[in-house]
Amino acid sequence: MIKVRVPVLPQAVVNIGLVGHVDHGKTTLTDALSGIWTDTHSEELRRGISIRLGYADTSFRRCPVCEPPASYTTKEVCPRCGSKTDFLRRVSFVDAPGHETLMATMLSGAAIMDGAVLVIAANEPCPQPQTKEHLMAIEIIGVRNIVAAQNKIELVSREKAIENQGQIREFLKSTCARDAPIIPISAIHRANIDLLIQAIEERIPTPEHDLSKPALMYVARSFDVNRPGTRPENLVGGVIGGSLLQGRLRVGDEIEVRPGIQVTKEGKTRWQPLRSEIASLQAGGEFLDEAVPGGLVGIGTKLDPSLTKADYLAGAVVGEPDTLPPVLETLQLEVKLMERIVGMAEELEVKPLTTGEPLMLNVGTATTVGTITSARDGRADVKLKLPVCAREGARAAISRRVAGRWRLIGYGIIG
Repeated sequence: MIKVRVPVLPQAVVNIGLVGHVDHGKTTLTDALSGIWTDTHSEELRRGISIRLGYADTSFRRCPVCEPPASYTTKEVCPRCGSKTDFLRRVSFVDAPGHETLMATMLSGAAIMDGAVLVIAANEPCPQPQTKEHLMAIEIIGVRNIVAAQNKIELVSREKAIENQGQIREFLKSTCARDAPIIPISAIHRANIDLLIQAIEERIPTPEHDLSKPALMYVARSFDVNRPGTRPENLVGGVIGGSLLQGRLRVGDEIEVRPGIQVTKEGKTRWQPLRSEIASLQAGGEFLDEAVPGGLVGIGTKLDPSLTKADYLAGAVVGEPDTLPPVLETLQLEVKLMERIVGMAEELEVKPLTTGEPLMLNVGTATTVGTITSARDGRADVKLKLPVCAREGARAAISRRVAGRWRLIGYGIIG
């Protein structure tokens, strides 16, 4: 028998977020670009909205015969002229939920984005509340490479589409996306997807990463892949997934997970880091011997799967033992507040932080709640309910409870 070796697809080199208001077509656009429908949870399918972060990999390609933008595609054979297309790069999409109650999930996803496509529906006035809130969120996290996709143009007349694009341009000109191209598309009909790919290629470059540094990965998901009823001898270790920021990981490497798990001994409670061995690496449905920064990576470990089920380790940091940032149970923040709270029908003024006030903080992919123990002169000390693993100088997105919901009000630099 002749064995044919199937070529392994290259690992994705860039993470691109799909962000914007609820029901503006982010998941449909992810499907149009990658062929993957990222809403798979039963509640997502029932309600028709994204609840968790969705991930999908695809390859951008270009036809050597056709003229741009028609030359850009995700197909190996050009759908226009039938020529074999040239590979450009492999990309990972992070489909963020747009509902206002899921901002913590969106902020966790923003921590691993290298660039973003802001999806705005042409059949609604711009900006909608979460259009504003998502754009402010990625600006706070530090995402600067942005493309605007004016979706659902099939639902409006040419005149309405032009009017809506004027609203988009007026909205963007006072934001970090003031120079972002606005690409009119119909995700459901796959119209102008080639033009959108060209804009992404031109506006969202592949970031440079230092492979010589110790490995450091933000964990966005964790889960147990064993089916109910699996015999003990057939169980496999827990899986953690996220994005590698620096260094490289190899099968067989020892890794550390911080903060880890909470343990109580002799009446004292502390957080204990976890250590394990990498049993497997996976990216884009392909198994790897080595993973480098770029794209989303799944790590099969030898951890007890009960420690990784239901995203228990989401928000943790993974890397080489004894090289990770410290675990912090209190944060000293240099605070930068926004002028107004966006994401609401009526925008409110952001008032200064006060001692005793509860906050929600997003640090990397971690979400935690804390109480201000001291607030003065643009600084705040916060005691956390759940600790975070972070270095001095890292950003923490700050949300305040307003009208029963957590609302983004600014960020703090960890000192």
